[in-house]
Amino acid sequence: MKSHHAHHAPASASSTTLDKLPVRTLATIQGIRPGAHDGGALRRRLMELGFVPGEKVQVLRRIFAGKGPLAVRVGTSTFAMRKLESSLIEVIPA
Repeated sequence: MKSHHAHHAPASASSTTLDKLPVRTLATIQGIRPGAHDGGALRRRLMELGFVPGEKVQVLRRIFAGKGPLAVRVGTSTFAMRKLESSLIEVIPA
């Protein structure tokens, strides 16, 4: 009898999204998911800012006990990001 399990495993067992990455953990960007209803505009914008596959990224701190924006470093730049944006960035912790 065949199994009919749907496989929804991430590309790597250790991959997560930037919004779930522990503070100060260095990670490598694996990819960026397109936003829900923006035709890929947010994804393109993030890539223009340097959030590209293979780049190192780190959450520097969470503001308002994790309910506010994240302070994120990618390359030599630091950004404040909303959860919406950071949840689209797939990373692999180092």
